[in-house]
Amino acid sequence: MSKKHKHVLHKENYLGNLQYDLPAGLVVFLVAIPLCLGIAIGSQPKTAGLSFPVFAGIISGIVGGLVVPLISRAQLSVSGPAAGLITVVVAGVTSIGSFEGFLVAVFLGGIIQILLGVFRAGFVAYYIPSSVIKGMLAAIGIILILKEMPHAIGYDVKLFSLKFNETKQHENTFTAILHATEHIEWGACIITMVSLALMIGWDYSPLKKFRWIPSALIVVLLGVAMNELFLKNVLPNLKLNASHRISLPVGDISGGLTLFDPNKFLSFLTNGKVLLTALTIGLIASVQALLTVEAVDKLDPQKRKSPLNRELIAQGVGNMVSGLIGGLPITSVIVRSSASVNMGGKTKMVAVFHGIFLLVSVLFIARYLNLVPLASLAAILLMIGYKLAKPAVFKVIYRKGWEQFAPFLITIIAILLTDLLIGVMIGIVIGLFFVIRSNFHSSISVTKDGEYTVVRFNKDASFLNKPLLLDALESIEENTRVVIDGTRAQYIDSDISELLEEFEQEAKIKNIKVELRNVHRLEPA
Repeated sequence: MSKKHKHVLHKENYLGNLQYDLPAGLVVFLVAIPLCLGIAIGSQPKTAGLSFPVFAGIISGIVGGLVVPLISRAQLSVSGPAAGLITVVVAGVTSIGSFEGFLVAVFLGGIIQILLGVFRAGFVAYYIPSSVIKGMLAAIGIILILKEMPHAIGYDVKLFSLKFNETKQHENTFTAILHATEHIEWGACIITMVSLALMIGWDYSPLKKFRWIPSALIVVLLGVAMNELFLKNVLPNLKLNASHRISLPVGDISGGLTLFDPNKFLSFLTNGKVLLTALTIGLIASVQALLTVEAVDKLDPQKRKSPLNRELIAQGVGNMVSGLIGGLPITSVIVRSSASVNMGGKTKMVAVFHGIFLLVSVLFIARYLNLVPLASLAAILLMIGYKLAKPAVFKVIYRKGWEQFAPFLITIIAILLTDLLIGVMIGIVIGLFFVIRSNFHSSISVTKDGEYTVVRFNKDASFLNKPLLLDALESIEENTRVVIDGTRAQYIDSDISELLEEFEQEAKIKNIKVELRNVHRLEPA
């Protein structure tokens, strides 16, 4: 088959999935709007006098939709500004002292990501245990549910953030839920309940056969219609004002742009704080992108595998463009990507459509999108969160044993109490502990064969196996015979060989006859 023919088939696949990708892209776009704005608001530095355009969040969302998919081959991953990068943005802008200098750091961070991709650093993702990836997904599902519960009942004091223990006036996720119960907006409650009922019942209704109409889109339209009825004095006590709806900038957006200044580039390039921020962005954004792509590949019904080095290059180009036109650093984002999967998206055109809708919305229809209640979006995210963290997920992993369940559960708890990257790192350490522990128990076996005790290496032996080998040798009784068989081990390191030599010396004293099979002795010094 020719390359040209392959390209035609690839293009036809995108066209053939248009009925799935277009509505899914629309839903992802609706989810992305409050995320982009909320992350930008959360990224504003606390230092007085530092300008920080909130519109930068929308710009980075557009870049994540219109630039990254053109290079990436990850079919269901959607990129944009990420909550996990908020602390990096705040620290970077504050230390550099200007948003213009920070844009240079974003640009340079993109170059670092491209270099990581060129030098094939994407292999790192293959060393992340499956149980940790599943724990990350479940943790994000739980966070989505907890974070959206206040919005679901109308407590919209701040926009969505993934950071579980974020404080604002000494408020965290749990206190926000508690305060929400004291400030219930019954209009929001009704919209949320109707929306959840519609999405839950959708798959059991005749409407399910209309695959090109996602239930989430109907939820948004219904929420707008219900609130408009409230506003028309049908039920005036239930109406939701602007603070409970999407808030996009309306009018000329050029005033919200802060472009990369080439005249100051060289001066920023010699600034150590800019370079340090660039390195931080490049590394953290790359790790989060790899984690998300690996997680989304596991959610993909078609089980496609994304080329990770190509993804690093795509993310790097995206960050270079975002830095040039005044956006925040971007990475692959699990919330948008999960929305893409759950809304039936098939290809990366979902990400492209979401970017197109973001661009069109800020240029032409912002005033109409500002009619969408946040309660409608909260209902959509609650459903996504439930699908990521439903009880069936816990049951399946629990049945696989503690070697799988412990890293899964600890990853969830660690992410909830810290943040995404720290939680995953903790999960990886726990996963490695169980891997090493499993290797300890399977690497060496002790059996009785007639008058012989056989100590057998079932795999390669290193210093990590010393405790188990020592226990095995100490269990051998005096006045017996022992065979130490290394046939199955391709490698036995010097620590193990030294331990065996010491045992041979002790065996003479205990009248134990030792026979070594395929165990190489240490050369004398």
